Amino acid sequence: MKNGKSNSFNTNKKDGSKFYLMVFVALFIALIARVLFVGEMKTNDIDGKTIKAPIELSFSDVLRKASDIKTMEINRDNVATGRLSDGTPYRATITYNPELLEKISKNGATVSISNRDSLFDVIARWVPIVVGVLFFVWLLRLMRGGAAGGSGGITRSLIGQNPTKITTGKTKTTFKDVAGIDSEKQELMEVVDFLKNQAKFKALGARVPRGILLSGEPGTGKTLLARAVAGEANVPFFATSGSDFSGIIVGLGVAKIKEIFELAKRNAPCILFIDEIDAIGQSRSKHSLNDNDREQTLNQLLIEMDGFANDTGIIVIAATNRPDMLDAALLRPGRFDRQINIELPNLEGRREILDLHAKKFKIGESVNMMDVARGTTGFSGADLENLLNEAALHAVRSEHKVVEQSDVEEARDKILMGPKKNRKMRPEDIKLTAYHEAGHAFVSLHYKDITDPIHKATIIPRGRALGMVQHLPIDDKVSMTLDEVQANLAVALAGRASEEIFFGANKITTGAESDIAMATRLARYSITTAGLSNKIGLVAVNQANTFGQRIALENASEKTAEIVDNEIRDWLDNAHKDAKSILTKGKAVVDKLAQALLDKETLSGEEIKEIVFGKKATVKKTATKSASKKTNAKK
Repeated sequence: MKNGKSNSFNTNKKDGSKFYLMVFVALFIALIARVLFVGEMKTNDIDGKTIKAPIELSFSDVLRKASDIKTMEINRDNVATGRLSDGTPYRATITYNPELLEKISKNGATVSISNRDSLFDVIARWVPIVVGVLFFVWLLRLMRGGAAGGSGGITRSLIGQNPTKITTGKTKTTFKDVAGIDSEKQELMEVVDFLKNQAKFKALGARVPRGILLSGEPGTGKTLLARAVAGEANVPFFATSGSDFSGIIVGLGVAKIKEIFELAKRNAPCILFIDEIDAIGQSRSKHSLNDNDREQTLNQLLIEMDGFANDTGIIVIAATNRPDMLDAALLRPGRFDRQINIELPNLEGRREILDLHAKKFKIGESVNMMDVARGTTGFSGADLENLLNEAALHAVRSEHKVVEQSDVEEARDKILMGPKKNRKMRPEDIKLTAYHEAGHAFVSLHYKDITDPIHKATIIPRGRALGMVQHLPIDDKVSMTLDEVQANLAVALAGRASEEIFFGANKITTGAESDIAMATRLARYSITTAGLSNKIGLVAVNQANTFGQRIALENASEKTAEIVDNEIRDWLDNAHKDAKSILTKGKAVVDKLAQALLDKETLSGEEIKEIVFGKKATVKKTATKSASKKTNAKK
């Protein structure tokens, strides 16, 4: 294994087990044959004619055909076999009757009574006994082999393969294949250094972390990072998952834990990676009476991790999306000493990830990776790779020779909003959608110094949305000012305000559903959690529940809840009035913007600025550090 050879268990004692298993299978097949095919074997008469099977006669048939019976042999089970006068074999179950036998004998038939068992009767009687004895001996040999420090033979035989999915040899993944999480890579460099230079740590008496827990959102690169540590240190890498240690056989998880750790000890120094460890590492409680097998598996894992010597060179790396579910004993120092939370990548991280994955695709020069990174806030590394793959697929469908910017835009819109809908819409619905999105865009440009820059506006339906206005932020915002909150509320409600201005209060539609929901969430958060309301003050009236989700007004009195509800309504009413006032003053420009959307269906940010400001807008280059994306969608 240390030379990169394939991992395998010790199988020196498997030949004896195979012999017993083959005998067991052969006898079992014989028993089945006895049950299914007894009495149906072919026989040949003296003339060479083949008789497929003896005919079945009832007791009354025997009485009626007594004169036609040539031979009869009766066994101890009162089953009579023989031949008729024409040579046809027969089989019948009769009762012992001396008069009948005498009658058959007088007709010239040969009658005999046998107390011996047939071959099939012997097999049917003894095969179950022999099979049971052999199976017991087989299990005894396997348990003896496992107790002697073999390879956990009973577990292997019950499963038929290695109990865990193991990556053979040494992984070729290194830190060069991981991008966008530089701080996390730095945390793991100590592990790599220890695996390469153990003497340096021993000289100072330092102990390397025995276990490292990687937590984070799905797709952030936890497994890739673990493989990179093994590849960077050039040591064997064993990969398994928490679900591999569970099964229908009670106690099998404990045996699997022992087996994989025994394998790791024989190939130290190495990396042992357990993905989705929360499947077996959930917190134990007094009420988990039905999870005894899982708790036994967890106990065995705790014992194995705590039993390591400091110089074994075995590093256990585990990954989970739910670190809050793990048992406290699993997280204590000496087991998982270090916990690394892998965050979603920021703007620079997304740019690095896109550049890394772009090497696998044929990307055109028109694609601006920084703009792509700005428009993919909240995307994980896996999401970004999927984005480029979707863009490549769209380029193939469009018969492009390289992936163009339009392909990337289409792929991003498809992921965020869903595929294009070829739905037939009434002309009045299309017109209303255009004015709705024009209202969003116009108010957004009114607050251009506060809100994020507009990237585009479209009235092409996607998913449940009939249109959208998309923004590309110039940086990743970790907080918002009160002015930003109020401006975003006005932008969110500008679509409804535009419908009222151009179509009348009686012609408003349900298209502002998502806008109102987003504005309500933002207002409630600002008032009840962020302390931005003068009426509520610096009081948090929300608490986090067990699963980390906020329950509104959980610790508020009825009077406070009423004040909060009124305050949220006041904020939204003021934002709606603000948007309506802005749109009324620029009604002619909004109408022009809506007509442009009806003509082209999609307008870029520069085209929108040119229509609103009456001249071609200049693009200011701004240094960016990180990004986020916001979308106002009319659903």
